[in-house]
Order: sequence, then C-alpha cells, then structure tokens
Amino acid sequence: MSFYYQKEEMGIFLKEILYKISNNRKNFLTDNIAITWINYSTNINFKKGFGCGINQKKQYYPASIVKLVYGLAIYDWIEKKRVILNKEIENAVFNMLQYSSNDATSFLIDLLTGTTSGLSIEGVVWDQWKYQREIINDWLIGLGWDEVKEFNCCQKTWEDGPYGREKDFYDQNNQNRNSMSAYGTAKILEEIIHHKIYHQNNLKLKDFLFRNLAIDQLTENENQVKGFLGEGLPEKTPFWSKAGLMSKARHDAAWWLNNQSSQTLLVVFGNGQNFANDTSFLPEISHAIYKYNQQNLASS
Repeated sequence: MSFYYQKEEMGIFLKEILYKISNNRKNFLTDNIAITWINYSTNINFKKGFGCGINQKKQYYPASIVKLVYGLAIYDWIEKKRVILNKEIENAVFNMLQYSSNDATSFLIDLLTGTTSGLSIEGVVWDQWKYQREIINDWLIGLGWDEVKEFNCCQKTWEDGPYGREKDFYDQNNQNRNSMSAYGTAKILEEIIHHKIYHQNNLKLKDFLFRNLAIDQLTENENQVKGFLGEGLPEKTPFWSKAGLMSKARHDAAWWLNNQSSQTLLVVFGNGQNFANDTSFLPEISHAIYKYNQQNLASS
C-alpha cells in the first residue's frame, strides 16, 4: 500500500506538463525523469496525502539527496542513545543539510558506521570495514518501509572523487554507488517534515532544510534555490528542500505551503548531463504545479 492516496487528476496534469516542458528540449528523455508529487491537507483528520508519480520507483544515483537519509539516521541514532548529541554534531548536520557540505557528510558517516576513509585495506579488516559501512542500509531495512527497501545509502559524497578504500568500496563500474528513488525520497522527506515531533534533546532537522526564496538574499555557497524547485515559487512561500547536483544529475526534494489549508511535497530527479546543465527545468515544473494547486486546492 502506498504511503499516499493516488489521485488520477493530478497524474493526468503531471503527464501534460512534463510532455510540454520536455517537448521544448530535444535531448530530454522522460525515461531519465522521476517525479513524486503529493498534496496534503492541514486538516488533522487527513493523515495521508493525495498524489501521483512518474518513474517514481526507479532507482537513480541521488547525488546530495542522500544527505536526507544520513540526517534522519543521525536523528534516530541520537534518539536510541547510540550517539550523544553535542554542538559539533549539530553543526555538522546543519552544514550537511543547509549548505550540502561534503566534509560534514564524511564526518557523520564515520560517526554512524564507525569507519574512516584511508588507504586500501585487505582481508578480515576490509571485510569488517565493509560490513560496518552497510549499517545505514541495515537501518533503512529495519524501518520496515517498502518505499526505501531497495535504497543503497552507504557512500560518502565528494567534491572530486573517492580514493583508497572508498574507491575500492564503489566496486567495479561503480556498482555499489548510492541509489535512491523519487518515491522513497518523498517518504524520507515526509517523515522529516510531517511526522517527526522535535524536542530539545535532538536535532530539529526540519529547521535545517528551511530556505529563503528571495533570490537577492542567496549567496553562492547556499544556493539550493536558483535553478531548482524553489525558483519557480513566489518568494514569500514557506519552503524546505534538499537539492542534489553533479555533472550528470540535477535533483530536488521540496516541501512548501500553498496556503493555510494545503501543503505540497515534490521530488524531481533529472538524470543525465542535459538535466545537470539545465537551470530552468525544475523551476518550470514547480511553477506549473504551484499554479495548479492555487486553482484546485481550497484556501482558508
């Protein structure tokens, strides 16, 4: 059973706008696009949202979207007393989610798994290292969510690329690289934004994902708005997101408030160099969906 209710009208509209947007771009293949779109009512009686998807269960390389998983994992480690929260950990998670810091991500993966980067290793030590690095995948399976059971979230993120044992761990032809789906990413983001009840003894992950959409307020190192979903929305829209960008991918996972009675979760994966280089594709999708919501969702 899906974690949201299917709504046919939304699915029809999504296919229409995707066809329209992609048709203007010769080299765009819809097979390389994955989308999950869910609308939520703020009415307390509605526990699940209504939505639709395209290629949403297909696994892709997630780039920095994987940092949502690592953030939620750290939260759970703290809840279960596996990790003691301190200011350094809080700063690292904030920098990972707000600024997409790869250094902070490396530190947190070491903390979660008890592993460290370094020279290549062999034998029993190497087997133990690989076993420990799989701890995050084991935790995902333990959540019991069908949406994330095929995820592979065991690799660090890089400015340049992996070396030593990290490169070895990718396996031949990068067979062991991270992989996620838009569908499962939506489930993770829903958990962070919609279901977690935050308290003073743990991380306020939702706050770390909040973004000001005013373009003139952005600096280069904190831009996960321009060229992404946030750019397609009015500047005063309350908005939370985590983007992923590399040479062959441009992704975004976002949550925003349409009005006092409705909210939207939208995850879009664009795979391939054409998507990576296109800074208007994601804003066009979010803008079209925002207009649809304004016309079709009741305001209070």
